[in-house]
Amino acid sequence: MDEIDRLSEFLQRLTPLSRSCLLSELERLELCGIDMPGSADIQARLRAEFRKDGSTQARATSPSRYFFAPLELLLIDGAPEHANMGRISRNTLTPIWEWICRDLLPTMARDYIKAIGDQVAANNPKEVQKIASIFQTKVVKVLESTLNSPESAESARAKLGQYTASPTAFDDVVKMLHVLRAGDALPKFNAKLPEKIAKFDDGQVAQITAQLDAFKKAHPQALPFALALAARRLKTSWQLVRLATRAAASKAAADVAATPYACVVPMVLDRLDDKRLALRVALRHNRVLIARDLLAEIYDTEYALKVRIDGIEHCEWGVRLQQLMDAIAALVSAEVSRFPSNVGHILGSRRLRSHDTIGGKLSYLAWKGRDAMQDGAAAFRKLIGQT
Repeated sequence: MDEIDRLSEFLQRLTPLSRSCLLSELERLELCGIDMPGSADIQARLRAEFRKDGSTQARATSPSRYFFAPLELLLIDGAPEHANMGRISRNTLTPIWEWICRDLLPTMARDYIKAIGDQVAANNPKEVQKIASIFQTKVVKVLESTLNSPESAESARAKLGQYTASPTAFDDVVKMLHVLRAGDALPKFNAKLPEKIAKFDDGQVAQITAQLDAFKKAHPQALPFALALAARRLKTSWQLVRLATRAAASKAAADVAATPYACVVPMVLDRLDDKRLALRVALRHNRVLIARDLLAEIYDTEYALKVRIDGIEHCEWGVRLQQLMDAIAALVSAEVSRFPSNVGHILGSRRLRSHDTIGGKLSYLAWKGRDAMQDGAAAFRKLIGQT
């Protein structure tokens, strides 16, 4: 028996859930830059089984898809190896579902899967949604009890670790709990948002802030998810920072950190980290044009953070920003070094840093002029208040 036959036999011995979990884990390792001998062949075989369209997006089985439906707008495709405040990695859903079915609520999960199957076969979508909602409520109650003590929470973390080596899978369970507990509040908030926010000006910032204030009052733990939904409507992710900078007394990092929505800065850094991972994958597969566009977005985000938050380099945000940019610079340097020094590389072009152009420098001067006026007005109001 050759290696291919042995591989096929091994895969067939696994349950469908286990094979799906294996696929998610192999994709996670690949996105993290870990090369596994024979992984490409295994992934190809498993994708042929689970993903008929050949996509790299995780496809959960029908019962789990109905269960995870409230998370859909918050899911991201990528390596679940770093914090993504307000978002959940799609690749952790399969191990979380297997953990729910085998450890958390095995009997109820089995009954749920049968009930869902019966109603899907009967083409009864309303009943399917009702069954899923009831099971979500049961999972929420058990999770609340499980996470209530450090001992039971640690036990749950250990059992979940049997299905994935991802260090953030347990964090995604906690996020899932917050989303499910918020019920229909997140879909209602999402429905009130503008379809697209092309220009996140003061008027739009004030409007979104008012909506967020009301949401935060009722569901404080679900606020990061509401912010993530708002970010989906923005033209560029770094604009989310304006929710914090507009409310700050000044552009100083300490003043921005003191605002109610200071958490948007780490969220923007999370998205910058996502782009770093995507850049690494693009370079690995020689997708230079995709890498070019990603790099331009990365440089724009770096510039916006440094311009809009004074002294960011001296705080925790700045430390993380510098670490990310150093890692990105290493990726770019490694790519450019593959070519002779007399051959220009598209990733080395100064045009990717749009702020270095004449238009970019004029925009910078305009921002500085506006900021000076706003800071002066703020100082004057403060002086009047003191007298």
